[in-house]
Amino acid sequence: MAVEQNKKTTGKKKSRKKKKPLTPVDKFKIETAKELGLWDKVKEIGWAGLSAAESGQIGGYMTRKMKQRKLNNLEEYSEARLKRGRKPPQ
Repeated sequence: MAVEQNKKTTGKKKSRKKKKPLTPVDKFKIETAKELGLWDKVKEIGWAGLSAAESGQIGGYMTRKMKQRKLNNLEEYSEARLKRGRKPPQ
């Protein structure tokens, strides 16, 4: 019986976390990471695996894009994107 119990616990663990729906901020951050060529690294090791310089690069680029479009927040960014006929990033 002890052997059977070990077989049950030695399998690959499944993640118990539920995937949350992406917020507009998350979608914008992913879009920016793709544009900067950092998305592959994020998918591979996660957001926490980025260096401070890479994280700052993403944040700075997001801010620059919002200023260029004269947007005060990400809700305005989503609305402007929909008005131009583009779907929100996924």
